[in-house]
Amino acid sequence: MKAPPFDYAKPATLSEVFPLLEAHGDRARIIAGGQTLLATLNMRLSEPEMLIDLSAISDLKGISLQSDCVRIGAMTRHSDIEDSALIAQHVPLLSMAVPHIAHRAIRNRGTIGGSIAFADPAAEFPACAVALDATIILASQRGERRVKALDFFQDLYTTAMEPNEIILACEFPIRQKTQRFAFDELARRHGDYAIVGLAAAGELKAGAMTGVRLVFLGTGSTPVRAFAAEAAIEGKVPGAQVIDAAQAALATELSPNADLYHSAKAKLHLAGVLMRRSMEQLAA
Repeated sequence: MKAPPFDYAKPATLSEVFPLLEAHGDRARIIAGGQTLLATLNMRLSEPEMLIDLSAISDLKGISLQSDCVRIGAMTRHSDIEDSALIAQHVPLLSMAVPHIAHRAIRNRGTIGGSIAFADPAAEFPACAVALDATIILASQRGERRVKALDFFQDLYTTAMEPNEIILACEFPIRQKTQRFAFDELARRHGDYAIVGLAAAGELKAGAMTGVRLVFLGTGSTPVRAFAAEAAIEGKVPGAQVIDAAQAALATELSPNADLYHSAKAKLHLAGVLMRRSMEQLAA
């Protein structure tokens, strides 16, 4: 199919974006990298009257080191994150996750802001944002506001964004010396959406894990933080018994939906496998 007819605007500054959003409201769509939106347009799943292209706004691009965080502009491409030495040093979980996102041709166009805004529960960056306690910076004609990633993702493809808001940037805390990270996912083929994935973070102090964060993708309507499994590991040496206890806790809080190829029971089992692998990696 072909996309429906629409008007098109390519503003050069943020000050030009907000009047367009106010004028067209929910009849407007923002295009970032276009890797999701163009497909929905061509399938007539989205029929906006106005398409607002953010690709010319330089203020929305780039990776910068701040005093206590790394700030990534919303229009920064996946491949820029993949190739960034700054990200590899200070936010290594993103470096671990990004090669799992589709294929390089997609990563050359897709943006972190688009991924966060679309809020696909099987996507890598939303899970990483929750695991890293990232802050999403939003803006509209009313001004800017900041939302923690855990509060940003509310339901299937539903976020805390208010009408006529856009994402300006995401801020990720700088890695501390004792912090460790792991990312893993299982897919039918490389580049496919994950069956199950896990973004994990923690600190290893005197052999014990603290500050544990386990965030699963592909197992719910949002990135799912496994609080009970985290509590089973927190403050303990992550040996076999501790990980067994965490897997038992995981079974009480994770309720993945079956898909065309995997039952809910199979996906829960795979989530446990990924958790064990990740904890062994963090403790190594």
